[in-house]
Amino acid sequence: METLLIAVGSFVGFIVAYHTYGKWLATKIFGLDPQAKVPSAELEDGVDYVPTKKEVIFGHHFTSIAGTGPIVGPAIAVFWGWLPALIWVVLGSIFIGAVHDFGALVVSLRNRGQTVGEVAGRLISPRARLLFLLILFAALTVVLAIFGLVIAVIFAKYPEAVLSVWIEIPVAVLIGYYVYKKGGKLLVPSLVALAVLYLCIYIGVYHLPIAPFGENAVVIWTCILMIYCFIASILPVWTLLQPRDYINSHQLILALALLVMGLLFASVTGKADILESAPAVAENLPAGAPPIWPFLFITIACGAISGFHCLVSSGTSSKQLESESDAQYVGYGAMLLEGALAVIVILACCAGVGMGVESDGNMLTGIDAWHTKYDANGSWSGFGLPQKVAAFVDGGANFINMLGIPLELAIGIVAVLVASFAATTLDTATRLQRYVVQEIGTTIRISQLKNKFCATGLAVVLGGAMAMVPGPKGPGSGGLLLWPLFGATNQLLAGLAFMVIVFYLWRRNKPIWFAAIPMAIMLIMPAWALIWQLFNSENGWLATGNESPNYLLGSIGIGTLCLQIWMIIEGLLILPRSRGVLEEMLPPLESSQALGEQSEFYSTT
Repeated sequence: METLLIAVGSFVGFIVAYHTYGKWLATKIFGLDPQAKVPSAELEDGVDYVPTKKEVIFGHHFTSIAGTGPIVGPAIAVFWGWLPALIWVVLGSIFIGAVHDFGALVVSLRNRGQTVGEVAGRLISPRARLLFLLILFAALTVVLAIFGLVIAVIFAKYPEAVLSVWIEIPVAVLIGYYVYKKGGKLLVPSLVALAVLYLCIYIGVYHLPIAPFGENAVVIWTCILMIYCFIASILPVWTLLQPRDYINSHQLILALALLVMGLLFASVTGKADILESAPAVAENLPAGAPPIWPFLFITIACGAISGFHCLVSSGTSSKQLESESDAQYVGYGAMLLEGALAVIVILACCAGVGMGVESDGNMLTGIDAWHTKYDANGSWSGFGLPQKVAAFVDGGANFINMLGIPLELAIGIVAVLVASFAATTLDTATRLQRYVVQEIGTTIRISQLKNKFCATGLAVVLGGAMAMVPGPKGPGSGGLLLWPLFGATNQLLAGLAFMVIVFYLWRRNKPIWFAAIPMAIMLIMPAWALIWQLFNSENGWLATGNESPNYLLGSIGIGTLCLQIWMIIEGLLILPRSRGVLEEMLPPLESSQALGEQSEFYSTT
C-alpha cells in the first residue's frame, strides 16, 4: 500500500498546488487578462502564429516538454534511492518547474510571442540577447543529440515499437489536412487515429517487429531521425507538428492511464511494494558514481524543472494560445502533469522492477530484481542508457500486465510511450533550434544562417554528430556521458530564463522572491555539477589524471559556464537602476496581419 499512498499523495499535491499556488500566480502576480491581445491573433500567419484551442495546445505543449526527460532522468536518479528523487520531483515541479514554464509563457505572450532570448535583449541588455542565444544553441544541440539517441536506443532494443511510432506521421498529416483544409471535426479522426496506433503496437509485437540494421542500429536510426527532423521542422505547424502531438497526446494519455491503473491494482494486491524493492536512500553506490549533491538536480532535468521548457513556452506555445487566460492551464498545468509522469517512472523503476525481471534465465523479484538494473557492486562507467530505459520499460510493463494485458504487449506499449514522447520533443527542438540559428544569423549578420534550410541543416547535422559521441561500445553508446551535459546546460538555461522572468517583474514593481529563489538554485547547482564533471580527479572530462580526456564535452562545458557568468554580470550591472523602469516598448505593427483559414483545430470560438 505504500506505493499507492506515494502515488495518490503526490497526485493530490499537484492538484492542490494548481488550484492554490498556480491560481495565486495567475491572479496576483501575472494578472492574466482574457481580453488581452495575444500574438496568435495579432500576427496570425497560418504557419507559426495560429490561434489554437487550449485542449489542443495543451496536448502539443505537454508532449513537447515531457519527452523522455521525466523518464530517463528519474530512471537514472533512483540509484541514489527513490526518496530523494521523489522529493525533488514533487517539490521541484510545484515551486520551481511550473513557475518557470508559466512565467516564460506569460512573458512571451506579452511580447508578441518572442522567445525568452529575444525578450532578454530588451529586459536586460542587447548583449544579453546574443549570450542567451548562444546558450540556447548549445543546449538545443545537446537536446537533439540525447533525444535522438533515446529514440534510436528504443528502436534498436525494442523493434516492436518502430511501426507504431512511424505510422503516426502519415496519420497526422491526413488529420492535419482534413481538419485545417477541409474544416473537419476532431473527435472521429482522433478516435480512429488512436485505434490505428494501438493496432500497430499489436502488429509490431506479434507480426512485424522492424530490426533491419543489426549491430549498427543505434547509429543508423539516429541518422534517419535527423533526416526526418529536417523535413518536419520546415513544414507549417498545422501540417504535422500540431496534429501529431494532438493524436500522440491521446495515445500517451491512454498509456499513462494503463500504467496508473496497473499501479493501483498491483499496490492493492500487495505485488508492488516499493519498501521491499528498492532502498529509500542508497548507502552503497557504484564505483565512480557522481555524488547526489549536486547531481540529483541535473540528472532529473525534466520532471522537476527543465530549461528546455522555456523554449517551448516562448517558442511555440505563446504563438498559439488564443487567450491569455489559458496560460495557467497550459504553462503551470502541463508541468504538474509532467511531474506526475516522473512520479510514475520512479515507482515503475523501483516497485515495478521489484515485481519481477528475468536475469540469466532466472526470474528475480524484490531487491534482487532491482539490483539487476542498479548494481551497487558494478562500475558507473559500465552503466548504459539502454539499461536505464529498460528499467522503466520492464517496471511499467509489469504494472500494465496486472490488468491482464500480455507482458510482451505491455512492453511494446511502454516502449512506444518512451519513443513517442521523445519524438515530439525532437520535432519541437529542431524547429526551435532553427529559430535560434536564424536569430543568431540576424544578430551577427550572416545571411546564410537566416535561410530556414541552412539553419535547419546546421541544427540536425550538429545534433546528429554529438549523438555519435563514443561510449564504452563505440559511437552511439555515450548516452550516460551526454546526460550530465544535457542536464547541466538544461538547468543553467532554466536559471537564466528565471532571470528574464525576475527582470520582467522587477521592472513592474512586482514581487520577485518566488522566482528569485529558484533562479539562484538553478544557477548554482548546474554550475557546481559542470565544474565537478570537468575537473574531478577520477574521470573529469578535462582532469589532469584522466587518460582519455573528452575535449568535445569539456569545451562545451567551459563555454557554457563562461556564457553563464557573462550573462549574470550583465544582469547585475542593470539590476540597481531598473526597478520600476519599463523596458523599451516593441515597435507598432506596420499593418494588420492577414487572417488565415479557421478550422476546429484553430477556431477561436
